[in-house]
Amino acid sequence: MGWLELGNPTEAGEEITRISPALLNHPDVLEVRWDVCASGRSWDAAHAVAEALVRTAPDRSSGWVHRAYALRRKTGGGLGLAWDSLHPAAGKFPKVAIIPYNLGCYAAQLGRLEEAMDWLRRAAKAGGDAKAIKSMALRDDDLKAVWDRIATW
Repeated sequence: MGWLELGNPTEAGEEITRISPALLNHPDVLEVRWDVCASGRSWDAAHAVAEALVRTAPDRSSGWVHRAYALRRKTGGGLGLAWDSLHPAAGKFPKVAIIPYNLGCYAAQLGRLEEAMDWLRRAAKAGGDAKAIKSMALRDDDLKAVWDRIATW
C-alpha cells in the first residue's frame, strides 16, 4: 500500500510477488492486488482479481464495485456489462452508497437519465450524507447529462 500511496504501482506489484502463494487469494491481499492493477490501468487483470474477490468474499461490497469498475474498462467490457455486474449488489448492500451512485453513473452514460436520478437519490439515502453525494455528483463527468437536475435537489 505504501508504494501505491507514493504513486508507484510497479513497485507495489513487485511487493505482491513476494507474498506467499497460499495468501494471494486472501480477500485483503486481493483488495491490494486490485488497487495495484487499477493504479496501473491494467483493467483486464483488475477484472480477474475482482472476480476472485467476489468469489472468495461475496459479502464484501468492494469486490462487486471493483468488478463493475474494471468490467467497464477491460477489453471487451463496457457500460452495459458493468451495469449488469453491479445491479445485483444494490439489493445485497442497501446501505453502501457507492453502489447506487455507480449505477446512477452507468444509467446516465447509457442515456437513462430518469433512472440515473433515481439511483443517485438512493445513493444519497443509503450513505446518509446527501450533501456529500450531491457534491460528488456535480463534479463527476459521468453525470454531466443530469447536472442541472442534481443542482436542484
